[in-house]
This record gives sequence, C-alpha cells and structure tokens, in this order.
Amino acid sequence: MSIVSNSLKRIKPSPTIAVTSKAREMRAAGKDVIGLGAGEPDFDTPDNIKEAAIQAIKNGETKYTAVDGTPKLKKAIREKFLRENNLSYDLDQISVGTGGKQVLYNAFMATLNPGDEVIIPAPYWVSYPDMVLLAGGKPKIIKCSEKNEFKITAKELQKAINKKTKWLIINSPSNPTGSCYTKRELTDLSKVLLKNKKIYILSDDIYEHITYENFEFFTIAQIKALKNRTLTMNGVSKSYSMTGWRIGYGAGPKDIIKAMAKIQSQSTTNPSSISQAAAVEALNGTQDFIKIRSNSFKERRDFVIKSINNIKGLSCLKPNGAFYIFPNCKNLLGKKTKLKTDKEFVEKLLEKAEVAVVQGSAFGLEGYFRISYATSMDNLKKAMDRIKSFCENLT
Repeated sequence: MSIVSNSLKRIKPSPTIAVTSKAREMRAAGKDVIGLGAGEPDFDTPDNIKEAAIQAIKNGETKYTAVDGTPKLKKAIREKFLRENNLSYDLDQISVGTGGKQVLYNAFMATLNPGDEVIIPAPYWVSYPDMVLLAGGKPKIIKCSEKNEFKITAKELQKAINKKTKWLIINSPSNPTGSCYTKRELTDLSKVLLKNKKIYILSDDIYEHITYENFEFFTIAQIKALKNRTLTMNGVSKSYSMTGWRIGYGAGPKDIIKAMAKIQSQSTTNPSSISQAAAVEALNGTQDFIKIRSNSFKERRDFVIKSINNIKGLSCLKPNGAFYIFPNCKNLLGKKTKLKTDKEFVEKLLEKAEVAVVQGSAFGLEGYFRISYATSMDNLKKAMDRIKSFCENLT
C-alpha cells in the first residue's frame, strides 16, 4: 500500500521545471546547453531594492510578520493598484504570499469544493490545472485557436459555463504565448460573466509591465460590475527581476482574502520579512528601469520571431507581452520526420541541438513549443542557428 495520498496522485511535476533540471544536468556533464525554458528575467534585481533588504536586516526586521503581509507592504500594494490600475482596495482586501503561485494555490484551496469547475483557457500556465485538482476541483480546459491569438472568446466562454462553474482564469499577458487581452476583449467576456453572477474571475497579471508596441494594459477588475467577483494576482517576480525573493500578492473580495489567510496560516505562515521590505521599495521606488528592460525584451522578441519564421516548418505569432513566444511545429511532426508529438520534438532538439524549450502539450495545446527569450542576445543567436540546423536536418 502506497503512503502517497490520492490527492497527490492526481497531479504531476511541473514540466517547465523538469526541462530546466534536465538542461542543468546536461551542463553539469559538460554539454553546451542553451536554456530557453526558464520563466524568469535574466536581469538582476535593481540595487535600490537590494539596499532596502540590507537595511531591513540591519534594522532587525527579521521576525515573524502578519500572516498575509506587513501593513507597510499592503499599503504599497494598495497604492500600486490605485496608481496604475485605478482600483481601490482596503488593506483587508489584500493578501501577500510566498510568490504569486501561493496566492493562486491559497485561493483554490480556500474556495473549491469537490465537483466545482474552473474554466482554464489553453494554452495555460502549467500549474493551473494541477492546483485545481489538488484543491478537489475540476479543470475545464478550453482550447483556444491560434487564429484568435490563443485567447478565449465570449462565445467559447458562454459554451463552457454550467451550474458547476466557479472560476474563470484569465492570464494576460500570457504564459506561454505572450498574448494580451485588450480592453474590448475583456469587455466582451464581461458581458457573459455579468449574466452568470455566481462565477468568480481569477486574473493573473504577473506580466503586467512587460508589454510592447504601446499596448494599453487593462485588467478585468477595472470593469466596475465585476470588481467584487475578481481576485487579481500580481507580484514582483517578473517586473522587478525578483523571482528568488518569492513575493506575490492578490487583491479581491474580503471573504476570499480572509479564507486565503487562514490557509496560509496553516502552511507557510508569513512570507520572508526581508523580501517584504524589498518589495515595498520595488513598488514605491523608481520604476524607470521597467521600460528600459521591456525595450530590451522587445528587441529580443523581434529577433527571435523573425528567426523562427525564417525556419522552414515553423511559424509564430508576434505577441504583445511577457517574454515568451509559442511557435507552431505541426509541419515538422509526422512520417517525414518520424517525430509524432511536440514532446518528441523538444526532446530531440535538446538531445541533438542542445537547446532546451518546453513542449506545447505541457501547456495544454499539442503541436507547439514555448521559447523564453529572457536570456542574452548571444545565447539567442546561437540557439536560433541551432534550431534552424536541427529543423533543416529533420526532413
């Protein structure tokens, strides 16, 4: 008899972490692997944020804090939402977790009952379905068309809703595609949601500040009639290059925030006191570097998109945000290449070309793969040459 719980058997390890680990093992064995699988900026945390953390240590801010965030950080988060999104929240409508992932996990654990359904547009961030399953819910995957930039439409949403629907997840800009929902698209979705008043919306905005071509970011909580049914998750990981600091936050209805704090009180308790002090500086301090870094990401995106679309058998849309692209590799699967799936494609790419990417099926959509261009241009140039050579030798 296995000691492992049945709930754990319902989930699988993160495919993105698996790819990163495999690439790390190959490098340790002396292979020149270029990793395009990591979901984190290659830039360092800005110095002013580091200094705030150092000062917090010197000031002795090394004790337990309130379970779901210090008042000082919650105030900074409140000001961020007001300043950037024109959203007003009380402090007891804000929760701080050990990364954005914990905020999402807490929300599902606190709200889902057996049989409750969560609508998840695919391609999706790999952890959404497994967190829902672990919480006892049922993921309802809606495969979104490349023709619609991998975004769910109002018609598709309406068709997916039933009496068991409890949440809709919206991730914009998207991981893995980089696609962004426009204000008009979110307004169209809101019309469906306003007719179905028992559904809550979880808006994952973690890539909010990484957008291009003057894209105007809009989050669904800004639609006034939906604000009291929306949990908006964000954090400092991507915008401020603070992935290792592990600070995410959410804002939404008081009853959900209170329930999430109860879950967190019995798991991790508070996030790191030092990381919280650093996050205060991130949100309150200079924001000038964000635009500069986004411009750098845009340059890389443009280079990678052009390179991929010049490789026979591959094609890719140009997204408006995040630091990912999601190329279509369906033309390189089949009898001619002897590669049956996108998983086989990326495995062979790693083995033969020593380039690590993640298969689209890991994100719920077969026939694609995800490239993270959050690495140097030198690495990207070498990687694109290797991918091109690999693809040309397949047929």
